[in-house]
Amino acid sequence: MKIVEVTSRTITIERQNESPYYAPKEYSLYVNEQFYGKFDKNVITLFDLIPNHRYEIRIEDQCVTVTTSTESMVLNIKDFNAVGDGVADDTMKIMAAIACVSKDGCVYIPKGVYLISSLFLKSDMTLYFEEGAKLIAKYDRMDFAILPGEVGDTFFGTWEGSLVDGFASIINAIDCKNIRILGQGEIDCQASLGNWYHNHRVKQLAWRGFGMYFKGCEQISVVGIHIHDTPSWNIHPFFSSDLKFLNLKITNPPAMPTTDGLDPDCTKNCLIAGCYFNVGDDCIAIKSGTYQLAKKYKRPSSNIVIRNNLMEQGHGGVVFGSESSAGIYDVIVEKCLFKNTDRGLRIKTRRGRGSIGSIDHVSFKNIIMDGVKTPFVINMYYNMGPAGGHEEYVWSTKFHTVDEYTPILKNFTFEDMICKKVGYAAGVFLGLPESKIEKIRFKNISFSFDSSVEEGYPVMIEHNFKLKNAGLCCFNVEKVECENVCFEDCIGDSIIQKESY
Repeated sequence: MKIVEVTSRTITIERQNESPYYAPKEYSLYVNEQFYGKFDKNVITLFDLIPNHRYEIRIEDQCVTVTTSTESMVLNIKDFNAVGDGVADDTMKIMAAIACVSKDGCVYIPKGVYLISSLFLKSDMTLYFEEGAKLIAKYDRMDFAILPGEVGDTFFGTWEGSLVDGFASIINAIDCKNIRILGQGEIDCQASLGNWYHNHRVKQLAWRGFGMYFKGCEQISVVGIHIHDTPSWNIHPFFSSDLKFLNLKITNPPAMPTTDGLDPDCTKNCLIAGCYFNVGDDCIAIKSGTYQLAKKYKRPSSNIVIRNNLMEQGHGGVVFGSESSAGIYDVIVEKCLFKNTDRGLRIKTRRGRGSIGSIDHVSFKNIIMDGVKTPFVINMYYNMGPAGGHEEYVWSTKFHTVDEYTPILKNFTFEDMICKKVGYAAGVFLGLPESKIEKIRFKNISFSFDSSVEEGYPVMIEHNFKLKNAGLCCFNVEKVECENVCFEDCIGDSIIQKESY
């Protein structure tokens, strides 16, 4: 056992084995020699614990002793006149409790349904959800404040890598530290009931908010919550550091566009473990801003660990970009299970993202991909989103002069992976003729294919092509290393290396 996180009311444990997401077999957990429950996941959380209390946790013949952290006070939102019937607006009642709670105190949300617009948290506090506690969000955008983009030397609102006016999110923390959002509760953002997705690519007064938004924050832990039906991305840490997202359930209907699961953006030192994703866009998307943002602030995303998660449905499992201009470094993805996503690894960039930072030192290890249409995609011609994705400058396969707008992709390692029921291709790698992908290394990987699928588009580019059961298609990749890589029922050559697609 490894203790991942200890708070005043939760302890999160991670089983140490080689099995992605699920434990090799079901196991029993005992707390202070009392039976707590049976579990089949590698990452589990104990809830409803007593602050500053000693717990002995035993699984089989392993035992650890942990003491929960202290709380200065606990404030129940019912004492602040919160109704909890899902009809009365409880926003200001909960905000009153947040305003009153002392440093290292807890705002407690008991069982009930609480209608809110936006909550703004402050430093050094816990927001705890009792099991059965549910926040439901208003869905009229006029009920939400607008966070302006740049204001003097600071900023608040953001949208797809730029500092612009955006509606406040359901849960917000601005320039805060030491916040914990914990419990077995639910946050239903109810976005599908409003007009958030009408002309969703058009700014309407301001850009759409998120489910949770952490701007300029440090030492944030979010544990156990189910968040869903968000106006845009479910959780968006921005210019933040030292973050833990543990045992979350993050869902959105497939038809809801641009509803990523969890998007660390210009963020460092982030752990995502034990989470379940089923969303309408990318499950996890790591970003670092567009060129202008990167040029001004030079804030990359780095030191991100993604471990023991299940990605089920979504455009991509673990995604980089497309806003990646400040660079993305040192990302480890291990012991994860990808099921029925369009892509597993997905890197999206294009000319115009620039060379302020590169994407480098990316490692995938001990992964199972099941029913993933294209397990590996690195695309330097990505054509979606704002800022000229459909221009010839982006889609041209001709050599362009290297300048400050030329993106750079370096080293990627994939090992100890099983990719079964592959649809379109084992992998598609599209480098630029003037900026090739530097190195891709495959070790101990097996690919088997689903012959029943129809051919389809493995990447999003302006002049697209379809594939079915293809191998590793590498275009403008300087070095491809393969060791113990096998293909079963691949159509055509298993490894293709060319200068142009």
